[in-house]
Amino acid sequence: MGEQRRVPLGVDVTQMSHARAYDYVLGGKDNYAVDRDGAEQVMALAPDLPVVAMAQRRFLIRVTEMCARLGIDQFLDIGTGIPTSPNVHEAARAIIPDARVVYIDNDPIVLLHNNALLAGDDGVVSIQADVRDPDEIFKHPSVRRHIDFEKPMLLLFVGLFHLVDDEDDPPALVARFRDRLAPGSHVMISQFCTDGSDPAAKAKIEEISEHSTASMNFRTRAEIEQMFDGFEILEPGVVDVQEWWPDEKAPPTALKVAAGVGRLN
Repeated sequence: MGEQRRVPLGVDVTQMSHARAYDYVLGGKDNYAVDRDGAEQVMALAPDLPVVAMAQRRFLIRVTEMCARLGIDQFLDIGTGIPTSPNVHEAARAIIPDARVVYIDNDPIVLLHNNALLAGDDGVVSIQADVRDPDEIFKHPSVRRHIDFEKPMLLLFVGLFHLVDDEDDPPALVARFRDRLAPGSHVMISQFCTDGSDPAAKAKIEEISEHSTASMNFRTRAEIEQMFDGFEILEPGVVDVQEWWPDEKAPPTALKVAAGVGRLN
């Protein structure tokens, strides 16, 4: 399968990558045996994991569209993962054709795929950086060129903070970004949630992540809500990602991803 391709420099195919495993769960092809094996072990206990993954993608696209309809024309997507269509720039530009998007991830293979996808598009760029170093992001030339922090934006942290350890203090990291945002900006956050998750499936994904590129950190809904400090949390609040739009109710799943959107007033 994918192992017949030339492996990009710096990519370790012996260690599971969460970005590549997520790509596999979504039905993508940019993954290796170690990623598929890890995902399959989790899906043996939580076979509806693709339902959660697809719901998270719909959440990303629908909030992007919502913000574009509000006139927001700049988007900072941190922890973007391997590109899956439709992506942020496609959803935003269907409403605002000249919307600007900066994709950020610390995984080199994500940068490789995004650069190939975005070649020749001056309004959409991809950079390699880490959410744990906000100053690196703020001063990056591509961010400075494409993002005006004096105007409203949508800041995306989708499926990111469960890969950030408690010692790195996710609420404090979000606050660093919040303090740079203009009024009218929105933030969207989703991550694996302890509340309602099947203990065996949760334990398996935590076990597998010990041998991956990052540990997996489940958090309670209350802990996830703390990341929205200083924002007005929009209805329906921080809820299971499938329930963010009540018209798309889905059956309960073994693993829970909590999601919410905040507005800076």
